[in-house]
Amino acid sequence: MRVTVVGAGVMGLTCAVRLLEDGHRVDLLARDLPLETTSATAAAIWYPYHAFPFDRVLAWSARSYDVFAELAGVDGAGVTMRSGIEVFAAPQDEPWWRSAVPALDHVAPPGGYGDAWTFEAPVVEMPVYLSWLASRVEELGGTITRLNLSSLPLGPDVVVNCAGIGARLLAADASVGPVRGQVVHLSQIGLEQWFLDSSADLTYVVPRSHDIVVGGTEQAGEWSRTPSPDDAEAMLARARRLVPELTAATVLRHRVGLRPARPQVRVERARDVVHCYGHGGAGVTLSWGTADEVVTLVSADPNVR
Repeated sequence: MRVTVVGAGVMGLTCAVRLLEDGHRVDLLARDLPLETTSATAAAIWYPYHAFPFDRVLAWSARSYDVFAELAGVDGAGVTMRSGIEVFAAPQDEPWWRSAVPALDHVAPPGGYGDAWTFEAPVVEMPVYLSWLASRVEELGGTITRLNLSSLPLGPDVVVNCAGIGARLLAADASVGPVRGQVVHLSQIGLEQWFLDSSADLTYVVPRSHDIVVGGTEQAGEWSRTPSPDDAEAMLARARRLVPELTAATVLRHRVGLRPARPQVRVERARDVVHCYGHGGAGVTLSWGTADEVVTLVSADPNVR
């Protein structure tokens, strides 16, 4: 079957890979090439965040966790399994996504926090990983073409819409909108463990091989891609409280991405179009699970409901 995938972020590339592995002919069209997408900005730690409904998100997250654990052993994929700690202002029950991870243990919280737990999570270095996915698409015989679309294309057997925030236009879906996320990249100072602070404002510290990504913001309805100095100062202050060693790190760069939020992630078939967008802040976390479902939908009879 001929399939056109729209969008070259993590969802478009992952769907393209899975479809090619399933034997389809795949051509990927996108206004932004992989390293220009919102996905390239992500700190990309596996964590089910800002995506609904919980039951489907749990299944997709668990599947993706397993795939990333396998990819951690693949040279050049940019995936590492890292242990880390999440802290809270008050005692917590286990999270709704607990069954998706092999182990999660409550630990004594650092000073000033009411609870904490630790678990191992995939950390994905997005520039490396997106390049690896794109190479995988081409190795499997797929194509990636820059094309600025004003509507979904016609002609192939099936179109897979992975346009992210662009689905607001391409799918005429006003329910999808931006949640602005800003991050700061710091020099790597030997940090190996990731940190999440869920006690107040969103705060995360995610070490990678050559830098540390600090975030973040979650500003719904905000379209600006210009980094805010005030936001950067506030997130760095929170991060340094959480990880005092960061005071020795140098600021390298600032980045902003627009998470494609929606009341529910849309993974469904409408005639010859399979929609796959609205993953919010969990595109990487849900990527392999939703891509597997896309393959099933592409192969299904559109006349059967």
